[in-house]
Amino acid sequence: MDRLGTGVAGLDHVLGGGLPVGSLLIIAGNPGTGKTILAQQMCFANARQGRKAVYFTTLSEPHGKLVRHLESFAFFDPAALGRSVELVHLAPVGGEGGVEGVAPEIIRKCYEERPAIVVVDSSRALRELSSPASYRGAVYDLASRAAHTGAVLVLVGAYDEEDLAGGAEFAVADSVVSMANEASGPFDRRWLRVLKLRGSDYLSGRHGFRIGPEGIELYERLESAPVPRGAGAEGRVATGAPGLDEMMRGGIPATDQTLVAGPSGAGKTVLGLQFVAEGASRGERCLYISLQENEVELLRKARSFGWDLSRQDPPEGVSFLYIQPVELGLDAVGARVRDAVREIRPHRVVLDSITEIERAARGSDRFADYLWSLVELFRAAGSTSVLTVETRTFFGASFELAYGASFVVDNIVLLRYAELESEIRRALGVVKMRQSDHVKSLVEFEIGGQGLRLKGKFAGLAGVLTGTPVRAAEQFREFFNR
Repeated sequence: MDRLGTGVAGLDHVLGGGLPVGSLLIIAGNPGTGKTILAQQMCFANARQGRKAVYFTTLSEPHGKLVRHLESFAFFDPAALGRSVELVHLAPVGGEGGVEGVAPEIIRKCYEERPAIVVVDSSRALRELSSPASYRGAVYDLASRAAHTGAVLVLVGAYDEEDLAGGAEFAVADSVVSMANEASGPFDRRWLRVLKLRGSDYLSGRHGFRIGPEGIELYERLESAPVPRGAGAEGRVATGAPGLDEMMRGGIPATDQTLVAGPSGAGKTVLGLQFVAEGASRGERCLYISLQENEVELLRKARSFGWDLSRQDPPEGVSFLYIQPVELGLDAVGARVRDAVREIRPHRVVLDSITEIERAARGSDRFADYLWSLVELFRAAGSTSVLTVETRTFFGASFELAYGASFVVDNIVLLRYAELESEIRRALGVVKMRQSDHVKSLVEFEIGGQGLRLKGKFAGLAGVLTGTPVRAAEQFREFFNR
């Protein structure tokens, strides 16, 4: 099937390569969602490839105002106007309104000029001027005759949910794209969804996008395009933390995903930096994804422990990727992580922390599936990864992980605070290893000049996980009432 590119790389990927040539596409959405920008971007992208585009307007804004709004976008080429991108105002002919009155002019342009793409904006206005009895037949006839010329016919309209469910043009359309702009806390979240693509597969779900200097930038929904699971690898990966590898019977199994959980300040980031520093010392490619601290802050922290993680010959060594998920949204985060993993092909990955991802996913059911897609992305690349998550309590017997996190990862390492003899001490336990035996003891650790180091078991103490351990003998006397 021949395809026509849209000029939006992410959208072409969602559509399986672009729009089928000779098809009818409807771009639907409320005012302000970006419909006109997308349609114009498609026109100018095809003009750059030497193909003709005709943009018909009905009751939309005047051409001068439309052009002024487009001038700020990089895709806009004033030299293409009137030559390869033609703006035409549609006026009904023969005394007929609606589609019946404008179809002859659209068809004439298609046959005489053979454009690759023809846009009608706004098509909903034409429906309101058409006879309900003849409207579907008129749209079908227009689409069929335009298809004979090979043109992609694009209808742009402010359609609502009721229109999408029962509008006659949607039954005729080959493709339907819905665009929306929804408030999410202090930010707006834009998304695009393909509702229909006749004769072709596509990536389902809501895909986030932004309107920036380049125009529409779409980020494919991470869960919609699962990567094939890799076969895994043999051997163990050293963590770089003295004592922890022994607890894990030789280190983390290669390509496993390990979750490091603990309260703020417990040492999660230090362990993550220690993990990539160990990899860099072995000549491995490492990727540190931070959703909290930027690269400058992380490099400064690493140097305080004697680790120089400045890259000398990228992509060898440690690459840093700093993202602010609250501002960008989950799809943008997923796209940037996916691109970095594909480019670097890291042996080791640190994601610090998934707590920010959980917050960005709040109010939706995406978190568990999204996290699963992320770790599968790491596994497929052959990476051994460490993910951090913040637990909500500093002291206490219970700890709560983000929903679904414990099922997604292979291993869990828990960091805790404990109060002993009026001192705050740190405790570590390997809670879970899916493919390996491990030491079950709770051990004390410290963070010093060389990073995180295990000291040994809490001998003669019970209740370390509660945060207020007591001597075991005292507990026995209480239990037996002695």
